[in-house]
Amino acid sequence: MRIVLGVGGGIAAYKVASLLRLFTEAGHNVTVIPTEASTRFVGTATWEALSGNPVSNSVFDDVHQVNHVRLGHEADLVVVAPATADLLAKAATGQAGDLLTNTLLMAHGPVLFAPAMHTEMWQHAATRANVETLRGRGAAVLEPATGRLTGADSGPGRLPEPEAIFAAAMALVEGRQDFQLPLAGRTITISAGGTREPLDPVRFLGNRSSGKQGVALAVAARNAGANVRLLAAHMEVPPPAGVEVVQVETALQLREAALAAAADSDVVIMSAAVADFRPAEVSDTKIKKRDDRTDPVITLVRNPDILLELVELRNSTVRGEGHQLIVGFAAETGDSDGDVLAHAEAKLQRKGCDLLVVNHVGTDKVFGQDTTSVVILARSGSEPQEASGTKTEVSAAIISRIAFELNAVSPRA
Repeated sequence: MRIVLGVGGGIAAYKVASLLRLFTEAGHNVTVIPTEASTRFVGTATWEALSGNPVSNSVFDDVHQVNHVRLGHEADLVVVAPATADLLAKAATGQAGDLLTNTLLMAHGPVLFAPAMHTEMWQHAATRANVETLRGRGAAVLEPATGRLTGADSGPGRLPEPEAIFAAAMALVEGRQDFQLPLAGRTITISAGGTREPLDPVRFLGNRSSGKQGVALAVAARNAGANVRLLAAHMEVPPPAGVEVVQVETALQLREAALAAAADSDVVIMSAAVADFRPAEVSDTKIKKRDDRTDPVITLVRNPDILLELVELRNSTVRGEGHQLIVGFAAETGDSDGDVLAHAEAKLQRKGCDLLVVNHVGTDKVFGQDTTSVVILARSGSEPQEASGTKTEVSAAIISRIAFELNAVSPRA
């Protein structure tokens, strides 16, 4: 596929190098057209080296090829990132003062703008009018992410992560509606991996969780446009790029991090395998085998119920129930008292979370595997939803369900 990648003059231009890499590694032929202002942030040599194509922003270079007409005509996709307030205004009013704006006027294929600017600029009536004008003409304009901007301020206006822009661009070309990034501007906190409860300086109580499911959820949420915070306990896989990572080890540490993170989260997904119990006492020295052959006695105490605390915290705030979606995970086995779903339904009612993702676990099931099968239960009483396949595929289904639920109860303005 032939892609024109326009680069606007904003500090976020440096992140577009990663977007270019994603396009080229997927086998696409990319021509980069930076604005003159953007070259003050990232030089043309970078774009030429990463794209393998010559780079220009002037209509007077290679005039014999009529680039200001040819590039737009030949492009299967035009992506502009960062789309600054200035660029959006020029595109909306049909200006053609440089190679990029000429190309936008000549584009026959889909056009995707990924805005990035300060919050006040994004929310200004002039910018909003320009965005609506562009959307009305058929261009796709993503919602910017919310987060840290240039300087000390934060808010909507941050460039979505390169992986999210890439996913939106591919969806747009394929004619899918999810190019709109259903979680753009949302903040999602996800716990992943297994907690470890120390017995002494060298031993701990742990579990079989690899963290693969939590990491896959973080990737799916990031690709849906969310600002993702990953509370990472012990994991056998690295955290993904483009997410904030908070390292934890024990259930108590996870509790502290989760309660703090929930304060600004639209969604909290507790997919980590949290130890139900911890040793009442932790030895300062290694516990040794005694000469008299007596066995050590280890007393366990309950860990706090983090999921239940999150629900209670959410419900006790001024906004109350409905402003935040809380998703729990249940790793269940059947027994003489009931099957997996019976135990899960009881847990859903006991915890009070909005959605519960249920795994049937065993020695060779779920933990550490690349495939899984889940049932999503809703406290609202809607029909259980099944999802199976790779953990990437299942995570996409879970995030899609979360986006549906979230936008149904708390739509963006």
